Amino acid sequence: MPLHVPPAPAPALRSVLAALGSPTAVHEAHTPALRALQGPVTAELPLPVHVLDRLNISDRASGVRPPRTRLTGWRFLIRSGDRYVAAADTRLTPDGWAFSHFFEGPYVAATERALRQAESLSTAYQPRLLSVPELYMLTLWLHGAVGADASAGLPAAEDLLVPLAPAPPGIAAYRPHPVSELLPVMTHRLTPRAAPAPPSVPPSLAAPAA
Repeated sequence: MPLHVPPAPAPALRSVLAALGSPTAVHEAHTPALRALQGPVTAELPLPVHVLDRLNISDRASGVRPPRTRLTGWRFLIRSGDRYVAAADTRLTPDGWAFSHFFEGPYVAATERALRQAESLSTAYQPRLLSVPELYMLTLWLHGAVGADASAGLPAAEDLLVPLAPAPPGIAAYRPHPVSELLPVMTHRLTPRAAPAPPSVPPSLAAPAA
């Protein structure tokens, strides 16, 4: 079923198109593939980038509470011909949305693969990106409320998270996980472990009192 890709803020798209049209911005980017291109390029598949707030992922009284996220930017995949060669990130400034930087690497291909995989699902979703910085983890967040404001909202229990490669050890990349299943795994990994108590010393081995 086709994904309902949310529309990006117009200033964010304009900032990326301006950067693509700037020889200086492209030349200074750390993206050899983008610098080497000769033909036209386009900015497609805008995805809001949300970050999971670690401070609100667990609660002593009730165990696990609904996660909180915050929007940090919009990401566009840069297409040249029939392939995506890079991505462009934008950020929110006091003056509005502005171009941040170009990049390439495994997450570009991983995002494209996960999006294509999601299109084969029987349920319609709104695609987003959800980052978990403490785990060095990026997921495709498939939000069930397809008409929701893409800049807001929390991961619902029935939403899907698709870890992108490279994924953390023990978490399979490209496998869709319901939020209700993957969140406890992430919570466990993010919860600080208490230091082990020092071993008790048998009385026979204790130092004699002074």
